[in-house]
Amino acid sequence: MKLATFNINGIRSRLPALLAWLEREAPDVVCLQELKAPDSGFPEADINRAGYGAIRHGQVSWNGVAILAKDAQPVETRRGLPGDPDDTHSRYIEAAVNGVLVGCLYLPNGNPQPGPKFDYKLAWFERLIAYAKQLLDSGHPVVLAGDYNVVPTDFDIYNPRSWLKDALLQPESRACYARLLEQGWTDALRTRFPDEQVYTFWDYFRQHWERNSGLRIDHLLLNKPVAAMMRDAGVDRWVRGEPHASDHAPAWVVLDLEGAADSTKKTAVKKTALGSTAAAKKSTARSTQATPSKKKTGK
Repeated sequence: MKLATFNINGIRSRLPALLAWLEREAPDVVCLQELKAPDSGFPEADINRAGYGAIRHGQVSWNGVAILAKDAQPVETRRGLPGDPDDTHSRYIEAAVNGVLVGCLYLPNGNPQPGPKFDYKLAWFERLIAYAKQLLDSGHPVVLAGDYNVVPTDFDIYNPRSWLKDALLQPESRACYARLLEQGWTDALRTRFPDEQVYTFWDYFRQHWERNSGLRIDHLLLNKPVAAMMRDAGVDRWVRGEPHASDHAPAWVVLDLEGAADSTKKTAVKKTALGSTAAAKKSTARSTQATPSKKKTGK
């Protein structure tokens, strides 16, 4: 299963680009962010014609998230991040797809900082950290994919000097991301490319795309069961170079669901065999104990 995350930066204006990417790369699951459209403005018919079922959590002009599934309908499990009933931003949606729980998120940008927008970013991050722990404790295979609006380290940006005041690089933002990883999540792209600068975002200024002056802010975090399924990860950079492109490129991970299922079956068979052997030994032991011994009488 190829699972991707893509900040589309306006789904109505960039629908042709989205459909072209879906046709060429054929991801099985897609997490979209920054739809900038209400639910009524979501192009569901076009998405369906492309072979994808979809759920979405839209908002007029801003934010908005969606999950697409190829030849399937995502089963929605949550809409909105818990922890603040007064939060009206459409930034989180969650669904079960092919046995994997997929959380699609669009973390607040936080600029300008300091200020209320940055405070909201950190508060939202705290809610995410708390909820992510609940997901880990559930034992289900989980992926948290989306635009985190955090550059984890200086290695994840072409040059941090001109971004030092940006909310994406602040120590508080990075500390939150680090705390999330410390729970036991695997950063798919960094794991796949431990020594290579890989970017997912290039802004529209100063020829940053042409010069490959990028940032890595789109992340796919895998819990331990899913990390064991990971076979590859990458970025579809070509999407960023297309006309009228989003300033993000899709990031993706490939999971071996069949291999994981086979492994689970083998483990179950092994446990059953061991259980049967143990049960047989116990049964034999009980039988031996139940059989009276013959005493020698000398007669």
